[in-house]
Order: sequence, then structure tokens, then C-alpha cells
Amino acid sequence: MQPVIAITSGEPAGVGPELCATLAQRHWPARLVVLCDRDLLASRMSAAGCHATLRPFQREGIALPGTLEVLHVPLEVPSDPGRVRVENAPYVLKLLDRAIDGCVSGRFDAMVTAPVQKSVINDAGIPFSGHTEYLAERTKTAKVVMMLAGEYGDAANPSWMRVALATTHLPLSAVSAAITQASLEQVLRILDADLRQKFGLSQPRILVAGLNPHAGEGGHMGREELEVITPVLKRLSAEGMRLIGPLPADTLFTPRQLGRGDAVLAMYHDQGLPTLKFATFGGGINVTLGLPIIRTSVDHGTALDLAGTGRADPGSLHTAVECALGMTEASRPAE
Repeated sequence: MQPVIAITSGEPAGVGPELCATLAQRHWPARLVVLCDRDLLASRMSAAGCHATLRPFQREGIALPGTLEVLHVPLEVPSDPGRVRVENAPYVLKLLDRAIDGCVSGRFDAMVTAPVQKSVINDAGIPFSGHTEYLAERTKTAKVVMMLAGEYGDAANPSWMRVALATTHLPLSAVSAAITQASLEQVLRILDADLRQKFGLSQPRILVAGLNPHAGEGGHMGREELEVITPVLKRLSAEGMRLIGPLPADTLFTPRQLGRGDAVLAMYHDQGLPTLKFATFGGGINVTLGLPIIRTSVDHGTALDLAGTGRADPGSLHTAVECALGMTEASRPAE
């Protein structure tokens, strides 16, 4: 049976709808179901010069070349490219709710999210920190881990870079206090488990960055490595996890070091993501680990200035769908 992947089209005034339309230009070994206002998707498809057949999503079916299945969710008010309207904030959340509910019930095998405009949702009086937090709350997941990934290196023989974060959107001044033995152990357990269960790696190797320059230089540049990171790595390594570190971040992202691992755990946002985005920009994706469902996403914003022009790069969305498919296959029980 073909996997069924739900794709939320995101902010209606952004590039999400037209990026979704480009998915019809490829033949996928899965049914792709775009959650969007049907008329909005058709109009953005035309503006982007994409030619495809739209058909209503039904429970049973097969993927057809040049065809997109659409789960119609009506807009609250009409939407023009580049012009956000707070009235459509509930519409954006309805897209997410339908996809989450479908994944939890088994109707969908995974969900892929196009970008949303967080400020518009908050301006509508709806507290919203982002996709990751919303998914965790809706699935009643106590802890999730953000991981970005993408291909890099030789185009003929690319490698995958996966970078997970011990902390996410925090001021730099708050990072050290947020990294405790308990929190670091929780993140590493989630990362190890999902690399096994959702990426099919039987013995994942995780490269763990230090927090301080030169990984603390034996305590001369900070004691977090000695008092927090190393004790956790020793404890979990004794259980059988393959953990390497703490490693100096300035040399961790070299080809020789990256070749020793399957994923990197960075201690904070701007320690790990600048290198990944430099190496994979345009094709990188975001994966939420720790959820009871599979969720991938683009790693860019709504690009309101490009909406409706047909010039937005669909590479990240296509990679997010590819990754979701791979995770779906890896997660299926062996027959």
C-alpha cells in the first residue's frame, strides 16, 4: 500500500501554496495530499505556471502522475499573494489540526509543513510559538527535539548532515543554565531513539558538541563540559549508545569529523545551524523528533515578496517530502 503524506500549505499569502503545486511535477511513490483551499491552490498553481490536475482526497486511491490530491479547507477570507490577513489565522491552524488528527488516527503516514507567519497568528489573538510547540501540545508530547538536515558535498555522491539542538530559541545568556544533566540526557535519548526507529539506523553514532570554545579546554574555558556534558555521555555510553564528544564546535563540522557520525548534537541554535544552512541552503529541512507521528518541514519562511511570482525555490519542500517518505518506510514493521 502506498504511503499517504499530508502536506499543509501554510500561510495563504506566502509561497506555501505554489510550492505545494510544484509537487505535481514529479512522480512520487506515495499519495501526496495537499491541505489547502482548493481555489487558492488552483490560482497559485496558475500563477506559478504549474500544470496539474487537482482531485478531492478520498480514503482509498493511488497516486497518479501530474495529479495532486486536495483536502479542501476553506479560507476565512480571500487571500492575495504577499498580503497577510489576520482573519485567516484560524484557517492556518485548521490545516495543522486536520493533518495532525489524520496522522494520529492513521489516515496519514506523515505530515510535511509549508511555512506559516507566526506574527499573524499572534496578532489574531492566538498564542503560537511555532509548529514544533504546537505539534507537541496537540499530541500531548512532553519533550520534542528540533533537528535540521540536508544533503551536502559532492553532487554526484552527497552526504547527509543532521544537526539536532540541545536548546532552541533562547538568548545566548540563558543557554548554559538551560543545559542540565537531566535535559541533556532526555534530548540524547530522543535523538538516539528516533534515529533508530524513524531513520533505520541500528547503531546511530552521535557527535556531541561542547558548549565552550575548545570544548572548555579541561575547565580553563568553562566547566559545563566537565560537570554536565561528559558525565551524561559516560552514563549513556555505558548503556550502549554510541556518543562521541564533547567535541570543539569549531572543528566538528569538518568532513573528517562529520564522517565519524550519523548526527550532530549542538548545544544551541547558532552553534549548529549556520554551518548546516551554509552547506545545504535551499535544500535543508526541519524534522521534529520525539513526536508519536512523523513531521518534516521546510527550513525557510513564507517569503511574502516572492508569493505569486513563481520564482520561489521548491527544493526544501521536495526534500522534506522525500525525508518523510524515507522515515515512513523505516518506521514500518518488517514483514
